Amino acid sequence: MSINVNNQDEVASPSKTNEMLKKHKLVLKKSLGQNFLIDQNILHKIVAAADLDDQKGALEIGPGIGALTQQLAKAAGKVVAVEIDQRLLPILEETMQAYPNVKVIHGDVLKLSLEEIFQEFDQSTKVSVVANLPYYVTTPIVMKLLETRLPLENIVVMIQKEVALRMAAPPGGKDYGSLSIAVQYYCEPELVMIVPRTVFIPQPNVDSAVIKLKVRTKPPVEVEDELWFFEVVQACFAQRRKTISNNLLARFFTKDTRDELNGILQQCDIDPIRRGETLSLSEYARLSNALLAYKP
Repeated sequence: MSINVNNQDEVASPSKTNEMLKKHKLVLKKSLGQNFLIDQNILHKIVAAADLDDQKGALEIGPGIGALTQQLAKAAGKVVAVEIDQRLLPILEETMQAYPNVKVIHGDVLKLSLEEIFQEFDQSTKVSVVANLPYYVTTPIVMKLLETRLPLENIVVMIQKEVALRMAAPPGGKDYGSLSIAVQYYCEPELVMIVPRTVFIPQPNVDSAVIKLKVRTKPPVEVEDELWFFEVVQACFAQRRKTISNNLLARFFTKDTRDELNGILQQCDIDPIRRGETLSLSEYARLSNALLAYKP
């Protein structure tokens, strides 16, 4: 489907955004993380990162007044946008008039069934999530998308810069943690761009970043129990300044079994005095498999 509209209908500009907000007497809610992007160039880069075409679909979370939605509608065959704020529905109805391939669903994506939302797309359609996510629910939304095991191609989201850096961080640095491991277990992360706070209405207090998560067809490591794998990872990061040995000891072992734990770590070629941020994904997989016998 080819969508051709007059650029004057696009809402991603300071004047148009303010005009729409004033017209509908909309007071933005900080509690919903409502910061609307007003830079067309950044919108185009976000859409380009998603590798869309007219045979693919896009799922947008939090369309706001439709700035990104309009660009997605031009690039994808179908767009499904989920908006939690009922006050924005009349605005979206207006800004989406020229885009028949857009469907807006009212609801909280954390409470809705993602499987049901996906039924809006044909089974053969490759779908990517493309969104400017509210900062306060970024991690729950991304993890729900990944843990539901949806047949996603990419997740391209604008999020808080610090969170994006953590998602893409390699082992060894302060940004690397349990979120890095979870995201990299399911995806190949790529930092697309840093976005200054000045391109939003209203301006947020921090800078943003666009990250592309290419969803893996299967994890890069083999774990015998996925939930246990993530439990071990969380335990190893319980107190970042503590060693792997001490964190695991506090969670799964006792002082009397410290030697047993250290023996398992050495069998996994992991020095007990290392800290959680130094272990790679494959080392965590090896460790969780070795510790499976100690699962409570």
